[in-house]
Amino acid sequence: MSTLVWQALGTFNWVVLAYFIVLNAVYLITSLFAFGALRRYARRLKSLDLADLVRGAGAPPITLLAPAYNEEATCVEVVRSLLTLDYPEYEIIVVNDGSTDRTLERLVAEFNLKPTARIATAFLDTQPVRQIYRSRRHANLWIIDKENGGKADALNAGVNFCRTPLFCAMDADSLLEREALVRIVRPFLEDAHTVAAGGILRIANGCVVDHGQVLDVRLPRNLWARFQVLEYLRAFLSGRMGWDALRATLVISGAFGMFRRSTVVDAGGYATDTVGEDMELVVRLHRHCREHGIPYAIHFVPDPVAWTECPETLRQLARQRDRWQRGLFQSLTRHRVMLMNSRYGRAGLLAFPYFFFLEMLGPVVEALGYVAFAVAVLSGRTDYAYVVAFLMVAIVLGVALSIAAVALEELSFRRYPRLKDLLSLFALALAENLGYRQLTAWWRVKGTWSALRGVEGWGRMARKGFTLVEGTDDER
Repeated sequence: MSTLVWQALGTFNWVVLAYFIVLNAVYLITSLFAFGALRRYARRLKSLDLADLVRGAGAPPITLLAPAYNEEATCVEVVRSLLTLDYPEYEIIVVNDGSTDRTLERLVAEFNLKPTARIATAFLDTQPVRQIYRSRRHANLWIIDKENGGKADALNAGVNFCRTPLFCAMDADSLLEREALVRIVRPFLEDAHTVAAGGILRIANGCVVDHGQVLDVRLPRNLWARFQVLEYLRAFLSGRMGWDALRATLVISGAFGMFRRSTVVDAGGYATDTVGEDMELVVRLHRHCREHGIPYAIHFVPDPVAWTECPETLRQLARQRDRWQRGLFQSLTRHRVMLMNSRYGRAGLLAFPYFFFLEMLGPVVEALGYVAFAVAVLSGRTDYAYVVAFLMVAIVLGVALSIAAVALEELSFRRYPRLKDLLSLFALALAENLGYRQLTAWWRVKGTWSALRGVEGWGRMARKGFTLVEGTDDER
């Protein structure tokens, strides 16, 4: 290579080093804020009776919206779980989005569903509704059968038939803990300006599940699923808890989020032309409320839990991360007017730049950085100080931040009480930086390229279903 090329490579390596420094600095800041917020939250819960709060504040009725497409492996177990929730008044609307498997047949047979009329309360555009069913055994269970239009279209159909002031959007392959609604509704009771709140997702793979309830929390046996347990702890406890403390929550998981129905309808409902409809809605709520002078708050709550089944094969995991990156790209580029714009408050000045530069564009820099680093080291064109600095910020700090996420889990909720599980999580914090993180960066680069090419669609994920006995594939 020419001298000029080597100089460019050296300059790029320093740019990559700066990227890792900034990225880990943000992770460290959000982790510190999360630590303080979790401690305050835990102290407050000790002196707070959630049931008394709900009764005293007059618990608002809630509608659970669960869009389902080809979920025959999990749909019955999930609905059973929803029917056991501890909340004074709620309805369940499962939206069958044109499934081609036996999702609808299983629901009809299991819950004795019969065609019933129901009046719409909003008129967001959706694919045609074929039929509405109501359970004869459970008066609060409804099924909307519609033509396929995608998850966002199914959610809009559910919003159209929602009668309550609040709705909870979730996935039809997720299980909510019995107190999940009581816990996630708290921000709406304490602050009338709250328009959205998100709960935490946890991995159900490997756990003991019976009749829609997680009886025993265990780490998955599958290595790829184990890595995702660590990722979820870092993303929710260190990330979203920290951004909530900074009052700049920009993401609420589509698998478990509660929203004020009137505000969502006024904002136009879910966008149907993106695979990241969950993040896009939250970003648009920020923008809608700011542009119309509406006082609002968006929160993350760390203890209401939804359990979800995660991918266990590299092919499925790659598709999921590609889709997540496409959704991130679509949401941020669509609302790029918010970037560094003081009109949109902390969301525009803090959270949006982080997600835009470090989460959306960062994986490209990171992936190319690993290649450039390897070329420089193998060619002998870099010095010892740079090698040490790169390994420290790219690997060692990454390990430390993952360990911090496990520590936050242990200090706050202790969902993994077995010592061997805790030790496994600490081991994973080291192992994920030696291959898995680089693989994830590559998938996200591919997702960015897919977004630039206008690729659409979700891809399929095969569901094993929730099991009673760990290690079996028997569907309940």
